[in-house]
Amino acid sequence: MGSKLDQLREMTVVVADTGDIEAIRAHRPVDCTTNPTLLLKAFGLPTLAPIVDEALAWGRKQSGSREDVVSRVADRLAISVGTELTRIVPGRVSTEVDANLSFDTDATVEKARAIIAAYAEREVPRNRILIKIASTWEGIQAARVLQKEGIDCNLTLLFSLVQAMACADAGVFLISPFVGRILDWYVKKEGRKFEPEEDPGVKSVRGIYAAFKTRGIQTIVMGASFRSAGQVEALAGCDRLTISPALLEELARDQGVLERKLSPENPGVSPPVPATDERSFRWELNEDAMATEKLSEGIRLFAADLRKLHSLIDARL
Repeated sequence: MGSKLDQLREMTVVVADTGDIEAIRAHRPVDCTTNPTLLLKAFGLPTLAPIVDEALAWGRKQSGSREDVVSRVADRLAISVGTELTRIVPGRVSTEVDANLSFDTDATVEKARAIIAAYAEREVPRNRILIKIASTWEGIQAARVLQKEGIDCNLTLLFSLVQAMACADAGVFLISPFVGRILDWYVKKEGRKFEPEEDPGVKSVRGIYAAFKTRGIQTIVMGASFRSAGQVEALAGCDRLTISPALLEELARDQGVLERKLSPENPGVSPPVPATDERSFRWELNEDAMATEKLSEGIRLFAADLRKLHSLIDARL
């Protein structure tokens, strides 16, 4: 039967939520995903030292303002790490658009095209990359444009059904509804613990999954931001799950039976779905205090970590 991780692989595409190359080699995920927070952690890893050194050496030869050079080195580092990851995983690597572009559709499209072009220069085809974009209205509209150009997108920082349905309407390839951060909000608000079956983050992803499967929507649902192995197990059978190395280790050690919770044949009852025009989207999101707060917070945190990464690069340059 194997470990719970082995069993999970039989029903769900397992994605590594890390930029740690050694952890990815150890756990053999199909896909992997990175973001500024993970890149910041990866900056100090010995295994990535050659990649960091190359990006810095390249940056020292560049002209332009210090700020511009630092930004371009950060981009080069992300592409270099992503390129290395494509040599390890057989599937997709997600590369994130800068958080400070989350409310600028045109700039997001431009940045995404630049990322794809940079990968192409390294002979990494676009069908190995997902462009990771925050699930703001502007980000979703950027994804609509990119998907029509054959650039597949991963819409992240997704906390509500209206975000999910707007992504589906835009033809997005994949969405990353956040489980753990939803739980965090409700734990803080209600001051209590939640078992996996009553976990608000788990229930949110199950609702999105049911809404998509009962309507034949092809957008992939990838649960993300897990706080415990129990949350992962409660979503066993979801299209994809992106999981941290620590939780992958825990699942790999557990020899118990893993019950399948989700399947396309039995997706569960779909919740009522909201309209996805701009006015309805903004109103529905505004009415959901948790989703509004966690989306804003997530953008701020990613932007802060990007600034920290830029500071590290500036100091090393």
